[in-house]
Amino acid sequence: MTTHFISAEITLTENPADLPRAVEAELQKRGEPLRWAVTAVDETAQTAQVEAVVTAGVTAGE
Repeated sequence: MTTHFISAEITLTENPADLPRAVEAELQKRGEPLRWAVTAVDETAQTAQVEAVVTAGVTAGE
């Protein structure tokens, strides 16, 4: 298992309560999220910049 630091851009949802689910869903594409934080919000583009640490399994031969 390895850890990776990633940045992702998330589209803001109409309901702010849905944002954590949207972030988790995007991060799951890259591994298992350990922790994440919204580091910037672009109100004009309606996006949030997220920085996260995720873990991912290592395949044989790596």
